[in-house]
Amino acid sequence: MKLYHCPNARSVRPLWALEELGLAYELQVMPFPPRSEVAGYLEINPLGTVPTFIDGNLTMTESTGICQYLVDQYGPTSLGMTAEEPEYGDYLNWLHRSDATLTFPQAIVLRYTQLEPVERRVPQVAQDYAIWFHSRLRALEVALEGKMFLVGDRFTIADIAVGYALQMGERLGLSDRYKPNCERYLADLNDRPAYKRSQQKGSLEE
Repeated sequence: MKLYHCPNARSVRPLWALEELGLAYELQVMPFPPRSEVAGYLEINPLGTVPTFIDGNLTMTESTGICQYLVDQYGPTSLGMTAEEPEYGDYLNWLHRSDATLTFPQAIVLRYTQLEPVERRVPQVAQDYAIWFHSRLRALEVALEGKMFLVGDRFTIADIAVGYALQMGERLGLSDRYKPNCERYLADLNDRPAYKRSQQKGSLEE
């Protein structure tokens, strides 16, 4: 299997999952955005996005979907949950909420503060979506009360998916408004050995 990855991009999620699972994989680290920086990448992924994950004849491009595929295909593993477990619905909800609700507004902030040419940057749009992101963290703060992990009293790919969203906020300078539970949770996730390995292997300097 092979993962195409850019540092700090959504591909952090499957890279982290691969390290937690201890699977053998090939990693191609690329500059961002690969659609313009990497010759031939659009032939691999016509969207030009990251991640791209290839396993045999299968190609996937959604970060949380890749994580779910890995635990389902290469389990059983405590990183996943089965439909028989009481918190399975919550597990799925956090997986999807991580991108649709928590990462999306930050992508807008990133675009209009860093990625667009200076003349096209819109501070008000970035500010509005930063407020949106912080408002969506209220449910996470409540969910983490008295808990180390989101579901099942154990670390799962739901924590990888949501943890990445918090890490992205940290890089964008949005973590100053994180509440105590989110701060503690993020610090614990950042300290996981598999996450540290993924950061080292996923660096362009590696």
